[in-house]
Amino acid sequence: MDEYRVVVIGAGISGIGAAIALRRRGITDFVVLEKAGTLGGTWRANTYPGCACDVPSLLYSYSFARNRDWSRIFAGQNEIRDYIERTADARGVRSHVRFGIEMLRADWDPIDARWTLETTGGTVRARFLVAAAGPWNEPLVPDIPGLSQFPGEVFHSARWNHDYDLRGKRVAVVGTGASAVQFVPEIAPDVARLHLYQRTAQWVLPKPDRRLSGFERRLLARVPGARRLVEATEYALMEALGLGFRHPWLMRQLQWIGRAQLRAQVRDPRLRRALTPDYTLGCKRLLMSNTYYPALTRPHVEVHPSAVREIRGSTVIAQDGSEAEVDAVVFGTGFHILDMPIAGRMFDGQGRSLDEHWQGSPQAFLGSSVAGFPNAFVLLGPSLGTGHTSAFLILEAQLEHVATAIDTAVRRGWRTLEVRRDVQDAFNDEVQAALPGTVYNSGGCRSYFFDVNGRNSFNWPWSSAALRRRVSAFDPGVYAVTRDDEPVPAG
Repeated sequence: MDEYRVVVIGAGISGIGAAIALRRRGITDFVVLEKAGTLGGTWRANTYPGCACDVPSLLYSYSFARNRDWSRIFAGQNEIRDYIERTADARGVRSHVRFGIEMLRADWDPIDARWTLETTGGTVRARFLVAAAGPWNEPLVPDIPGLSQFPGEVFHSARWNHDYDLRGKRVAVVGTGASAVQFVPEIAPDVARLHLYQRTAQWVLPKPDRRLSGFERRLLARVPGARRLVEATEYALMEALGLGFRHPWLMRQLQWIGRAQLRAQVRDPRLRRALTPDYTLGCKRLLMSNTYYPALTRPHVEVHPSAVREIRGSTVIAQDGSEAEVDAVVFGTGFHILDMPIAGRMFDGQGRSLDEHWQGSPQAFLGSSVAGFPNAFVLLGPSLGTGHTSAFLILEAQLEHVATAIDTAVRRGWRTLEVRRDVQDAFNDEVQAALPGTVYNSGGCRSYFFDVNGRNSFNWPWSSAALRRRVSAFDPGVYAVTRDDEPVPAG
């Protein structure tokens, strides 16, 4: 049985960041378990045509390892994955990763104060557990009657089948979220027929993207002042947008941009009505594209403003009764964001899973620590999502907190540390009290921000500056701590 001080689950940007943060504090007795064969996480799994970031490239990297040579204002999947792998190699992460190992179950042992993990590669024990699987890990495929009997090809955008040639095929695309907005324009020119099933119309803003010239790339790479100026400008613009998320009336002023693009790119009044949202911009994830609307105006593309009711043989039947014969079904239906599979695999000292603790509404202190789960941390956890901030900013704030907590526990000889229940409850009450005034809650839509109980368990209701300040701070006073020299409580 292998034993480590820390086990990190997942080798995406969160797991790699955790490994780097631990190494920077001199903690090297750790392992990163990655179920895939390579690094990258979301940027390894999502290889669909057109896959790219919707945050400006200069803001989408670790602050301690800025990429100085992005080729576009918004980088594509291959470039981001290359950056992640280069950074991991440069920081000595790869030697800590065990590839092809999936964590099946993690149990807290209150007697030994250890986590015991059952994996596909055997049993592993550790003093600390860092869950870095992330919310964009497990694709969500809706339970559509008849789908299992569909004779054609079926796949999710996060598991794109590059061996299946869509050219000349009749294709149904289910879902109109961030992935579909990117891949639909890429496949539309080549398919014989494309049926897009849209349950809810999306706000789609212009994407200020282009390839950077050689001069611009050299300037950003060689002149630190120029790069910092562009980064500061982009950050300021994103924060200005963030102000709108907290003040919905500001977002409503920006909706004219989306309407103007829709009017300019979609001339058919009937199609334009179908594509016009009836809620406030920002209530759902903000989408950007210059090519999505034009793709939907092609004569062989049909937009069905309806969910799919069932699939009967090769026929897709929508809720509005329309029918379409197709050869392939591609899902762009997102991920298990708030019902993360890892929560069903982590168990406290009494054998209760994290899922059972949450009962459908994920809660954690600063999105990082969960009462009842000592010596365990969750990265990119609940109540940390924003509509405008780079995931790296959120992640690095968490890593400062988590790595400091582990380092402090090691140096001070703490046996366990567990966030106090009253502290966790007070934080989550504060979040829930602040959310009603944001566009996330008052924008008039239903989004993946809300869990099965109708509670917004996803969003951070304040500025990213406040997030960085509050989440990064490790306060030992909010944790219940035991020491190595203390007797173990009976039972």
